[in-house]
Amino acid sequence: MKTRLLFSIFVVAIAFLSSCKNLQGNSTVEAEKTCFGDDAKFSLEFLKTNNQGDKDSKGINHVIIFNPKSEELDFKVNVGLAHNLYAKDDKGKLLKEYIPTQFHEIIANENAKLNGKTPIAAINADYIETDNKPQGLNISRGIEYSGIFKNKRSSFGISGGEPKNRTATIQAGRRKNDILNYNLVGGNGRFYRQGQFKDICQDLGEFACKEATNRSLVATTNKGYVILLVNDSKANSDISLSEVNQELLPDNFDDVLEGIAKNNCLGKIKEGMLFDGGMSPGLYYNNKIYVENAGPIGSVFLIYKK
Repeated sequence: MKTRLLFSIFVVAIAFLSSCKNLQGNSTVEAEKTCFGDDAKFSLEFLKTNNQGDKDSKGINHVIIFNPKSEELDFKVNVGLAHNLYAKDDKGKLLKEYIPTQFHEIIANENAKLNGKTPIAAINADYIETDNKPQGLNISRGIEYSGIFKNKRSSFGISGGEPKNRTATIQAGRRKNDILNYNLVGGNGRFYRQGQFKDICQDLGEFACKEATNRSLVATTNKGYVILLVNDSKANSDISLSEVNQELLPDNFDDVLEGIAKNNCLGKIKEGMLFDGGMSPGLYYNNKIYVENAGPIGSVFLIYKK
């Protein structure tokens, strides 16, 4: 009888310990499932993913996710200039002496600073004409430096105003609400419009569609978050190429973006567009340039930690 009792106690103890272990395991799983989009205080995160949007330390996609409404963040646009941003001549006219500027220069010169601070993150945006002028709509803190396609091409921007009221937009031309025309960067083809995906391969042309396959792009979600993504096999990063981890063709843009949005509870992809023609992607985060190409940059979108 005594032996049976001891055996029963032993079984109960083992079951209890096993239960505790399972609870700890479940807790670990839940912790891993914590999503940026479910955190009211989320501001910004850098990660790497494969082309399904799954987090991967050797992924080809270098991704920055941020919340425009975060009080911890601020924003600015820089363009390639031979003088100070916002400078005017003796007659009060805005100076616009554009010069060819590479990614590492345009994110690190004096014009890239905001209130004396250097950016924590940056992505290439508009590209330039043969005369080094930007092509699309570029506005930095309310001051415009735009090109000949400013009313035709889509642009990405963050509005001004109080952080809690900031909005991210992607659309062609200036916005009707003036507060939205605060920080805008010109771009290329739009492949998401009001939640509907479109393969823009034909719109881009043969070279930009199938030959210049390194990409920089941006998307917004219906929950108000922004996804910046640069895909380049020449990145300054450890990459393991595979069937689901390679340079992107336009018909794969939705796979990676929807995967990122789902995995991080960001909502549904609402708008999305390319930033460049495929030959000048650049991405910077936390004192490291992860991607840079040789082509000069028309503008960059900059993010700062307050």
